Amino acid sequence: MAEEVKLFKTWSSPYGLRAVWALKLKGIEYESIDEDHDNKSPQLLQYNPVHKKIPVLIHNGKPVAESLVIVEYIDETWKQNPILPQDPYECATACFWAKFGDEKVLPSIWRVFIQEGKAQEELLGQAMENLKFLEEQLEGKVFFGGEKIGLVDIALGWIANLTCMLEEISGLKLITQEKFPLLFGWMQNFVCTVFVCLNPKPTERPRQLGGLQALDY
Repeated sequence: MAEEVKLFKTWSSPYGLRAVWALKLKGIEYESIDEDHDNKSPQLLQYNPVHKKIPVLIHNGKPVAESLVIVEYIDETWKQNPILPQDPYECATACFWAKFGDEKVLPSIWRVFIQEGKAQEELLGQAMENLKFLEEQLEGKVFFGGEKIGLVDIALGWIANLTCMLEEISGLKLITQEKFPLLFGWMQNFVCTVFVCLNPKPTERPRQLGGLQALDY
């Protein structure tokens, strides 16, 4: 009997893309169910009654919520093309940087792009400092996971997706080859990897740049 694999997501969510990338890396066929952010389906509310958010993975009728939890579940369920390191210390380190991306990097970058003038300048320093930490982690590596994409790459994939889109909209270039050569190169490598299908297109404007709808997970 074929496995049931469904993914509830939205077009605008980089968190939903994490699950997409993990499934593609594993070569898993799945049904994609696109949710309306402003009119969530009864099925989504049924499967994730606590947070009422996407993404939600359904595997043989069982729901798994929250993007990084979903990625870990996918990795543990389908063993081909491992995403998390096998070594316990390396795994803990990867989880640390994935969490750092969500708790520090993403908020600092988002605040820069939704501000203007002096307020933007004041916030830029923190964002650049956080990006410098990531730059250092790429020393001698193609990906954060080494020679292949791993957990940290998937967790930070929004940088290659959302940041490029926001740069296009705002005209502010945050990550350049001159400022962050390793991170800039990583973005190119990540995008060019065959299983990564970037969506939305960089020219498509989020419905509400001043809010957090495009970051809903």
